[in-house]
Amino acid sequence: MNISKQEILEKICYTELVYERINKKLNIRYSKKQIEEFIFKTLNETDEIFFLKIGKNFYITSVENNIRITINSNSFRIITVDKIEQ
Repeated sequence: MNISKQEILEKICYTELVYERINKKLNIRYSKKQIEEFIFKTLNETDEIFFLKIGKNFYITSVENNIRITINSNSFRIITVDKIEQ
């Protein structure tokens, strides 16, 4: 299946709880706006070869930021962001 990075960038959305989850998992203290800008920039700068669809989710791995972003493939809602070990 072809994953459209542009479609993801246009449709991503957030729940109130995901902002807290991202701050907690990444051990940061970003505002909602800062989180959205960080996620958008990360997705935009990550090559599509690092975009993977498994089941109902997209998994985007940013080696530069050492994170993996999980997005629901139906609603384009950010589920979580995890640190990755290299």
